[in-house]
Amino acid sequence: MTEVFLFGTLCHAALLRLVAGGDVPQVPAQMPDACVAWAKDAPYPVLLDQPGAKADGLLISPGAEALARIDFYEACFGYHRVPVAVQAPDGLRQVQAWRPREATAEPGAAWSLADWVDRWGELSILAAAEVMRQFGHADPQEIGHRFWMIRARAQSFLEAGHWARPGKVGHGLTRADVETLDHRFPYDRFFTVEELRIRNRQFDGSLSTPQERAVFRVADAVTVLPYDPVRDRILLVEQVRLGAYANGDAAPWMLEPVAGIIDAGETPRDSARREAVEEAGLDLEDLHHVARYYPSPGGIAQVITSFVGIADLPDGVAGIGGLAGEGEDILSHLVAFDLAEEMLAQGDMVNAPLILSMQWLQLNRQRLRASA
Repeated sequence: MTEVFLFGTLCHAALLRLVAGGDVPQVPAQMPDACVAWAKDAPYPVLLDQPGAKADGLLISPGAEALARIDFYEACFGYHRVPVAVQAPDGLRQVQAWRPREATAEPGAAWSLADWVDRWGELSILAAAEVMRQFGHADPQEIGHRFWMIRARAQSFLEAGHWARPGKVGHGLTRADVETLDHRFPYDRFFTVEELRIRNRQFDGSLSTPQERAVFRVADAVTVLPYDPVRDRILLVEQVRLGAYANGDAAPWMLEPVAGIIDAGETPRDSARREAVEEAGLDLEDLHHVARYYPSPGGIAQVITSFVGIADLPDGVAGIGGLAGEGEDILSHLVAFDLAEEMLAQGDMVNAPLILSMQWLQLNRQRLRASA
């Protein structure tokens, strides 16, 4: 039986059980002349050579199926098994450990599994569940390329579960009043399509008949409309949108606020500032919250948080932006506020976050200009 030393996140019992597909025989172990550190600015550890130190971990003895599952999971991150020596309870053993093919992460502080579990454990289990349901029919390298999106989806799910709205009007039904009878994933890629068979409590207290529905799952996103209160102008970005194209739109290039997916570990405000730099080269000043909302809750599992961001928008600041590595081709435009109001009134703004943000700006523009 193959024995493998674990030193990082898979030492978390719940994560190991999910990835392996069940419980795995294990004993505590240490790797001599090694230590474990956080990867700098990242939520995972790195194993480092350090004479005289001892890296704590687990020695597991997985069966063939469990080993194949863990191999698949680790391959998503570019890890493979290599020979190592560890100190087990019965002595020094020659075993294996999953290590990266290329050591690219810079080490940070000393690793703490407890701190990782507290901050990242629940999110990582949700992300791993999405990864492992593709075991046996997906390329782990391809999964690795989009793992950031998988983690963003996991964070979105957790955030929705913690979203406590005032509830001043409504019947008071909750998630507990919906029963999932079946849950399938016919499309699992950068976005996912989920097919659910459910029944729910009705307003008269009875249960509905079973209903079959499909949901398009993205991840939560942020939008920010840059506004210069001194020059009284906004900045819009333009890019092709496949949703409009697939819908038959004659002009699928959309005018929008700056927008993007909220990465795992980011707040909406962090994401808004990052996206403003990436898409338009802007450093934002104050961010003003517009709304947090579902754009189309009947079939799209996504929450958007919109802001108006105060920015310096001189002549010449607009241009072509976006990250080439993400296939972005974005053109920004400076628009005087009077013209923006005409565009809104005459139907030239058809992106929901832009409409909401412009309406908020109409209500609050004089206050922002007075304090500039």
